Amino acid sequence: MEKNGIYKCEVCGNVVSAIEAQDGTLVCCGQDMVILKEKTSDEGKEKHVPEISISGDKVVINVGSIPHPMEDAHFIELIQVIRNNNIIAEKRLSPGDKPRAEFCLETVDNVKVRILCNVHGLWVS
Repeated sequence: MEKNGIYKCEVCGNVVSAIEAQDGTLVCCGQDMVILKEKTSDEGKEKHVPEISISGDKVVINVGSIPHPMEDAHFIELIQVIRNNNIIAEKRLSPGDKPRAEFCLETVDNVKVRILCNVHGLWVS
């Protein structure tokens, strides 16, 4: 397992985030869950790569150069800010929300952003 890894069941679609990682595997529906790999470049018509704007201690994240759909069957469900492999800020989204998050951080040095699309997986900037 990987610390802060996001895992998905290929049978039922359950998604799990590992807060800590030790030996062992995550199992759902009788089989090992699959870790989602971070993608960095857009594919297809939907845009997934997070766009980050920093002003002072404020970080604004928009998902995609064109706003990502936020429909019942296809939406961004999670936006995370990560520093040194630790999640320091997180926002969960639902269909109908804007694919956007704003955070005020003590420092914005060395941060990366990742998002989770319920259809297309994990994306990082």
